[in-house]
Amino acid sequence: QVQLVESGGGLVQAGDSLRLSCAASGRTFSSYGMGWFRQAPGKEREFVAAIGLRWNGDRTSYADSVKGRFTISRDSAKNTVYLQMNSLKPEDTAVYYCAALRSGIGTSLWVLPESYDYWGQGTQVTVSS
Repeated sequence: QVQLVESGGGLVQAGDSLRLSCAASGRTFSSYGMGWFRQAPGKEREFVAAIGLRWNGDRTSYADSVKGRFTISRDSAKNTVYLQMNSLKPEDTAVYYCAALRSGIGTSLWVLPESYDYWGQGTQVTVSS
């Protein structure tokens, strides 16, 4: 079992930056790939970014909509995964969730919510124009 707690959300203006954190506890954090998803009102949950395991070179993947603006990283010593969000846009407004990737899932499936076993409660990010 893994418990995930997100933090760092807030209200910012377009062009600003935020860094989201996801603190993990429970089973060995370093054993899990991690991902970030977001869900805007009336929309389905969508993939934002994911990071694999250290033995696999901490491979990362990003949604096209955030590529070049967002960066996912992990600090295994702190059992924390981060999402650095730069050049924020109003369309980035959503509740952001971190999730622990199911073991053995190939990178092509990282974009699917069903590839993740554990989820945090979410943190709200609001970007005003």
